[in-house]
Amino acid sequence: MIDGVKHIVAVASGKGGVGKSTVTVNLALALSAQGYRVGVLDADIYGPSQAQMLGVKEGARPEPAGEKHFHPVQAHGIQAMSMAFLVNTREPMVWRGPMVVGAFQQLLTQTLWDNLDFLLIDMPPGTGDIQLTLSQRVPVSGAVIVTTPQDIALLDARKGIEMFRKVNVPVLGIVENMSLYQCEKCGHQAAIFGTGGGERIAAEYDTQVLGRLPLALSIRELADAGHPSVVSEPESDISKTFGEIARQVAEQVAGQSHDGPSISFSE
Repeated sequence: MIDGVKHIVAVASGKGGVGKSTVTVNLALALSAQGYRVGVLDADIYGPSQAQMLGVKEGARPEPAGEKHFHPVQAHGIQAMSMAFLVNTREPMVWRGPMVVGAFQQLLTQTLWDNLDFLLIDMPPGTGDIQLTLSQRVPVSGAVIVTTPQDIALLDARKGIEMFRKVNVPVLGIVENMSLYQCEKCGHQAAIFGTGGGERIAAEYDTQVLGRLPLALSIRELADAGHPSVVSEPESDISKTFGEIARQVAEQVAGQSHDGPSISFSE
């Protein structure tokens, strides 16, 4: 186990650009609003985004604890750790795979997480080194797959589901993002990315659709400003949807036996 963490939930997509990081931060805040102690680990070493979405000022650094450990950064009542807190985010991370995996392991194991009920890990796109490192070496309670309804996104979402299943990580369900666009002026609704994609992939893999989120300007604007929907507009339909997704995730994790893969960091 990871010290100070009861349950780890991976939020993955298989494909970039489907709103996975936005879903992660709002899901974390929704769990926190329901009384859980929650942390977020930004596992996208090349393109970390959680610092901005959580409104952490540029240049903020975690407080060190001894020579090898550090305390997570606090934001909106949750604990957070990201590569953005350790490097200049304007500089590209020109690292090979082993260096990226090493950085991820340090962020995960050298952060002094404080009695978390849930640690949500915002996974990078794809099914590469970090995904395998997490799945094989850390007891993950479950994975949430984020996709849009369009076929090209579903292709990559399937790969993500298949990967987690191969390493015996339960897939808790699908979050269908950008499922419907509603014009703010006239109220007209349009399924820009198609319909039924979430249901199809859920049926194919015997899982469920945890929730559907609209393609809404406010979600993007609030996340970019560091005040995500759940904390900025807690009574909105969008925040209520995140709250329902959070409730289902918490209930499923509580019902798991947690006989997941054992942790081992030896090579």
